[in-house]
Amino acid sequence: MIYRQSRVEKIILYAFLVFMAILSIVPFYMMIINSTHTNVEISQRVWFTPGSALLENYQIIQDKVNIWQGFIASLIITVPSVVLAAIFSTMTAYGFAKFQFRGKEVLFWIILGTMMVPQQLGLIGYYDLLSKIGMIDSYLPLIIPTAAHAAMVFFIRAYIESSISDSLIEAAIIDGGGEWYIFRRIIFPLAMPSIATMSIFTFIQKWNDLLTPLVLLNSAKKFPMPVVVSNIRGLYESNFGAIYLGVTISIIPIIIVVIIFSRSIIKGLTVGAIKG
Repeated sequence: MIYRQSRVEKIILYAFLVFMAILSIVPFYMMIINSTHTNVEISQRVWFTPGSALLENYQIIQDKVNIWQGFIASLIITVPSVVLAAIFSTMTAYGFAKFQFRGKEVLFWIILGTMMVPQQLGLIGYYDLLSKIGMIDSYLPLIIPTAAHAAMVFFIRAYIESSISDSLIEAAIIDGGGEWYIFRRIIFPLAMPSIATMSIFTFIQKWNDLLTPLVLLNSAKKFPMPVVVSNIRGLYESNFGAIYLGVTISIIPIIIVVIIFSRSIIKGLTVGAIKG
């Protein structure tokens, strides 16, 4: 009787998980399908099969905006931002996790407090500062601030505290290893699951950032993907096929990154869940 009840519970659980997976995939599937149909076809009915207007929609986009230029601009902004955030956040997290100094907890809570302040509140002051030093319409103001990533510091610090023992660091010191050697050869490699996890989230955040580039960039040739896609919406407000295609192209890198590093996400999020 117990075995039968357990089997029923397992069937219900798997059915629920399958339903949730389908529910998550359907919006992406419909977006891809609609990108292959004309505006007239989309307005007439809901489509579940691909159409023949993919090249037509692509040509509409290319006639007015250079979507691949926006794709490259997003890579120029996102990749260095992720690298800087990973390196400096891991350094900061290592310091908070393994070093003892006066005011450490207060300073850590101040860093966490910055997470409570919406980015939009400081955008006006940030724009005023950049205009005075002549850095408007540049990629650097979009890249450099990402090095100070409070959420990444918080997550990696917790990982280092729970997964990297002090004895391992002490053994490296006894062997003559300096701080840079310990960080580069021990801390960074062992903390890689947490670094990869937060790097993926940072990649998604920077790739989808619309407001900051829209405010700080003036040249159309420097616009990243979110701004380019928003321009498609403005130019072709009623042409949903072109809009769907632009959004589809813009999320392809995110899907690829998540698929490739999905194991790192699971490993990083479940640290400490299993002991022994």
